[in-house]
Amino acid sequence: MRATRTLAALDEVGSGDHVLQLLEPADDVWDRSRAFVSDGELYGDKVLIVGPFSGTTAAFAPVVLDPARLDGSLISAVRREAVSAEREGYRSLRVLHHVTFAGPAADAEQLLRSELDLEEFAADSGALVVCAYQGGNGNAPAPDHAPCVHPQHLGSRPASPAFQVYRTGKDGWTVNGVVDADGAPAFGAILRTLLCQAVTVRLLCHGLDFLDAAGMGSLADAARHLPDRKVVLEGTNETVRLAWELTGFADPSIPVVMTP
Repeated sequence: MRATRTLAALDEVGSGDHVLQLLEPADDVWDRSRAFVSDGELYGDKVLIVGPFSGTTAAFAPVVLDPARLDGSLISAVRREAVSAEREGYRSLRVLHHVTFAGPAADAEQLLRSELDLEEFAADSGALVVCAYQGGNGNAPAPDHAPCVHPQHLGSRPASPAFQVYRTGKDGWTVNGVVDADGAPAFGAILRTLLCQAVTVRLLCHGLDFLDAAGMGSLADAARHLPDRKVVLEGTNETVRLAWELTGFADPSIPVVMTP
């Protein structure tokens, strides 16, 4: 069973992990990620680096993909490398996704789609994925959604938004924590992205402590974003269900189902 956790170092990354690594503008991504990349050779994994990466001093050559020059989506390229890794006899694929904000503004919607794709890929395939977010000269922060869609974090866990959405099983996503006004925009964006890919999005909510009014509004708006879509929340506690009813969101026009 996958679970959220904080890592002290990148050599703790295990099968199926999707780790968020936050870098300062002056950090060297290779120096900070050396253990993760080098362990590929140690454990017999194929290493794939996605991002503006000039090379390493590793004893073996990783595959490097420039996201600006991909033929198709990022996840399609990653899956092709995973198939290649299996065919070539590697144990697994380990991916270092280097996200920078030094150049033109990143497409937040496309980045979120890529992160959710990588989360699903890591969970379903057992690949090891580290996403290294690095600000530019203006020290641009990582998007609000970044801490929410990585079950594992390197170092101290970002305090806000105070919830996470991650893949569990072939048909569902787990939600834990609290979705409040600070996290509501990210929560809505995550749900809209998931609903673009599936008619029904199943959320396992045993670890969801509370949705405030803003969180409930983002849930309702996301569910109504596209026609004939539905969000099913399983394992919600009594407080969440009662608040949903008392605030008037338990309406047939809102395609959201909550169950204990």
